[in-house]
Amino acid sequence: MCMAYTFFHMNTKATPESILQQITQIQRMDRGTVSILRQGPQGPYYNHQCYEDGRNVSRYVPADQVPDLKTAIEDFRRFQQLVEEYVQLVVERTRAGRQAGLKKKTSRPSSSWPKTKKSSS
Repeated sequence: MCMAYTFFHMNTKATPESILQQITQIQRMDRGTVSILRQGPQGPYYNHQCYEDGRNVSRYVPADQVPDLKTAIEDFRRFQQLVEEYVQLVVERTRAGRQAGLKKKTSRPSSSWPKTKKSSS
C-alpha cells in the first residue's frame, strides 16, 4: 500500500484549510512501533507495541502485514504533525486578529452625540 501526500513548496504558505485537506487524505492510522521480536526459521517475528487505555499493549504481527502497519504508523505521525501545524496557523491567525482589534481601539472613540458649538459669551 502506498500513500501519496501533497507537500507545499517552501515559498508557499500553508493555510489551515490546505492542512485540513491534507488530513482528509489520510485513510489509515495506527499508533506505536513495530520491531523484530526474534528471528525464526522462516524469517523475523514482528511485534507491535502501543499504549491503549494507559497500558502498554504488545501484539504479534505477521510479516505480510508489517508494511501496511508501518505505513499506518507513519500516517499517524503525519496526522500529528499536520494537526500541530494547523493549531499553530490558527493561533497565529487568532492573535493577528486580536492585535488588529487592539490597533483599531487605540483611536479615541467618537461620540454619537451631535457636536454643539460653545457660546462665546
